[in-house]
Amino acid sequence: MRILAWHVHAAWMTSFVQGPHEYYVPVLPDRGPDGKGRAQTYQWPDSVRELTPDQLQTADFDVAVLQRPAELELFQRWTGRALGRRGVPAVYVEHNTPRGDVAEWQHPLSARADIPVVHVTEFNRTMWDNGIAPAVVIEHGVPDYGYRYVGDRDSLVVSVNEPVRRWRVAGTDLVATIAGQVPVSLYGMGTDQLATRITSGLDLVDDLTQGELHERMGRHFAYLHPYRWTSLGLSLIEAMTLGLPVLVVGATAAYEAVPAGAGVVSASPERLVETARRWRADPHEARETGLAARAHAVRQFGLGRFLDDWDRLLKEICR
Repeated sequence: MRILAWHVHAAWMTSFVQGPHEYYVPVLPDRGPDGKGRAQTYQWPDSVRELTPDQLQTADFDVAVLQRPAELELFQRWTGRALGRRGVPAVYVEHNTPRGDVAEWQHPLSARADIPVVHVTEFNRTMWDNGIAPAVVIEHGVPDYGYRYVGDRDSLVVSVNEPVRRWRVAGTDLVATIAGQVPVSLYGMGTDQLATRITSGLDLVDDLTQGELHERMGRHFAYLHPYRWTSLGLSLIEAMTLGLPVLVVGATAAYEAVPAGAGVVSASPERLVETARRWRADPHEARETGLAARAHAVRQFGLGRFLDDWDRLLKEICR
């Protein structure tokens, strides 16, 4: 198939483009949000091609994978074609949890019966009001980057992009609380802005390539996932795949993603700190927990299952 998809979430897209198809990603001269083109810090195959808006006017593709409400208008303006039943088949991937008052959690595509909404967790499908839109779930899948756990760095590792802007959503304030009791290293874009807000117990590392991030993550004795209100983070699944034991704030889909023995999921920061201290004192328990986390992640969130699920859905839509 020939698939048009905007580059919105690089980690998710890295898994998606590993399939046997041709992938077209819009690109603009400034590589802004509507035209990022190919990822710069992730490894994408040659089957991913950049197309300008002018090139999209004449390009042939079988299906469009949308990820933001504005892309419906962008698609029609840049291609001159319609979407859905009377045009190019399309699906909408909902990466996010709903925002605002619970009574207002109506999905932007809730009135479209011809464009399925693909949620990345069962939690998301339940929380959103999907209206008449067909709502399905395709859980995350990640490549197996191999067992990387060493655990020789005496600090937790956290991966959060833009931790200041996403302060409470990403749980950055919880990171600050925990860093006062257990050393924490935080990786991600925009971490330099934290320097004046969290002044003790926190080591900050700005943007890295995916390979560099995975190598560094494996050196820490455990992974901390502080997110309060977000879809299941790919960084959590990647950490488990790498073999890290995980400490996870008990919110959204976390309880289903991390089974007993693979880590600790709790809404109590005190319990997370208590477990971190125990793992620091007992490297054997930390390592065994990480091995269980890796076994579960490879089985539950494997790339093969993810790509098979997407192939079945896309073939059904194109029929």
